[in-house]
Amino acid sequence: MIIVMQEDATEIQIQMITEKVKKLGYDIHADRGVNRTVLGIIGDTSQLDMRNLEVEEGVAEVLRVTEPYKLASRAFHHKDTIIRIGSVEIGGEEVVVAAGPCAVENEEQISQIAETVAKAGAKVLRGGAFKPRTSPYTFQGLGEKGLKLLQSAARQNGLLCVSEVMEGGLVGMVSEYVDILQVGARNMQNFPLLKEVGKAKKPVLLKRGLSATIEELLMAAEYVISTGNPNVILCERGIRTFETYTRNTMDISAMPVVKKRSHLPIIADPSHGTGKRDMVAPMARAAVAAGADGLIIEVHNQPEKALSDGSQSLYPNQFAALMEELKMIAWAIGRKIGSVDKPNPTLIA
Repeated sequence: MIIVMQEDATEIQIQMITEKVKKLGYDIHADRGVNRTVLGIIGDTSQLDMRNLEVEEGVAEVLRVTEPYKLASRAFHHKDTIIRIGSVEIGGEEVVVAAGPCAVENEEQISQIAETVAKAGAKVLRGGAFKPRTSPYTFQGLGEKGLKLLQSAARQNGLLCVSEVMEGGLVGMVSEYVDILQVGARNMQNFPLLKEVGKAKKPVLLKRGLSATIEELLMAAEYVISTGNPNVILCERGIRTFETYTRNTMDISAMPVVKKRSHLPIIADPSHGTGKRDMVAPMARAAVAAGADGLIIEVHNQPEKALSDGSQSLYPNQFAALMEELKMIAWAIGRKIGSVDKPNPTLIA
């Protein structure tokens, strides 16, 4: 349920409504826009009489939100959420690209890749330090050492950095090194972890689960937001279907669906979405055209020697060419990548 306040509602009136709702046993979150304030009531409101709230001074209308997610719903927050991290805005005009290796392997590797993706126009360096691998015998990541290398490489090249956190007890430590906390697909419904990243002050990149519906993804985001962190970036990374040719089935339709139902920004991961290097570029182009606010792409200087996911990692020259193509698509739909106002088609290899 949401309470839409009148445009001229006073702070005293808003506070009185807030206190009344809390006395009834509900939590309440305020969304303060330029012209109005919307109060979201959290909890089972099926027995709450809307009429008792509609007559309060300063109230314009009271609406029931039919979706099970409230704070992530566009009904609660009409305008797109823009997440600002330094000079980077995710969810705004620019399509923000994060790129880097699946895993941080050593200092030379991450430094070379960071320089490469920065020159091509990426704004965020990605790299795993804790790797949730299917097999316990494969490379599990460098841990805190990997986070230090990731942060150092990012800072040296003017990039933000993002890495996955797998346990609630590691949120504090990972937060010391990264600008964005990533919750991986396998942990999308790890509710204790979602609550912990909700308590953190860092933006959260929330990946869609392997077989999760869009509603389940938004409900997972609700856990983070309701715990106190409104800065959630959704990520479509492909879902498991009966198709076996690709690693996953990339759901391009997730972009417009999420845009319609939620105010949160959504990015796409064509690397995990397909698992095949030659399909990353087509899916990246399609995602931008469909309205993605960003991309997260795996890039490796020697994919054939990568310790994880080499088959879906782009070579540096492939990533550079893709970025030029994406600039054209972004420009065609009224957006941009980097500071380029109009792309130069002759730069495409």
